[in-house]
Amino acid sequence: MVSNFDQFRDIYPYTSRYFDLNPHKYHYLDEGGGETLLFLHGNPTWSFYYRTLIQRLKDGYRCVAPDHIGCGLSDKPQDYNYTLSIHIDNLEKLVDSLELKNVTLVLHDWGGAIGMGLAVRRPELIKRLVLFNTAAFLSSHMPFRINICRKPFIGPIATRYFNAFAKGVLMFGLKNQERLTEQVRAGYLAPYDSFENRVANLRFVQDIPMDSTAESYPVVKNIENNLQQFNKLPIMIAWGMKDFCFNHHFLNKWKEIFPSAEVHEVEHAGHLVVEDACEEIIPWMCLFLKNNPL
Repeated sequence: MVSNFDQFRDIYPYTSRYFDLNPHKYHYLDEGGGETLLFLHGNPTWSFYYRTLIQRLKDGYRCVAPDHIGCGLSDKPQDYNYTLSIHIDNLEKLVDSLELKNVTLVLHDWGGAIGMGLAVRRPELIKRLVLFNTAAFLSSHMPFRINICRKPFIGPIATRYFNAFAKGVLMFGLKNQERLTEQVRAGYLAPYDSFENRVANLRFVQDIPMDSTAESYPVVKNIENNLQQFNKLPIMIAWGMKDFCFNHHFLNKWKEIFPSAEVHEVEHAGHLVVEDACEEIIPWMCLFLKNNPL
């Protein structure tokens, strides 16, 4: 448990559960009952990012939201293979342990590659998709603010000593800054309060496959090659149009892959689209789920 959890407990009022990945503990939420909504976060967020959606949807759905190893309330081992395939492995083990079926994937940022990695492995489990500013395909686009965090020497210093990546996402990824109250800010930053606890923030950035020599390049390529098998599923996309990272080029790629998707372009929202526009996203999701019964 993070040391300052009490600062934001009342806006994250959920029961912490832990799955044993031996020797590491994998934190997740499992709230409500009914059809399964599997919420997958990115870097440097955690299940806290989905707190408002879970609060609204848990009365009618089973809301499962893990924290990837190195993130949130999960263990943060220093000597660990923080690569995409390992995160997919971990998720698959959790899904099998909880015996999740008929899953609606809710994906943001790195959650897109991790979640669609699971979907490609186990397509029979997936029944609907909800996408928020994410990718599960290769891209040559690399914003300067992220690329600088990949550089030797300066990247580790900025990300792990000064927490520049997590603080930067809150600064540049949230357009409605009035939402970033002291309590909300504490919730996002609490798990990443030390050099050791920021290890995955750096490793995720380093794992972005920008060329074929990257370890995760063939993993993402395989996911990309197998995405179109899901284009007949009900798919909803809600996209923050002021995202400095996952910009309109990524949205256009999703539209190309899933031409029948229900698309909501949120002009006033940035990368943290759920934080920026939850009041609009919640009714969109409720209607989408209602209109596309399993």
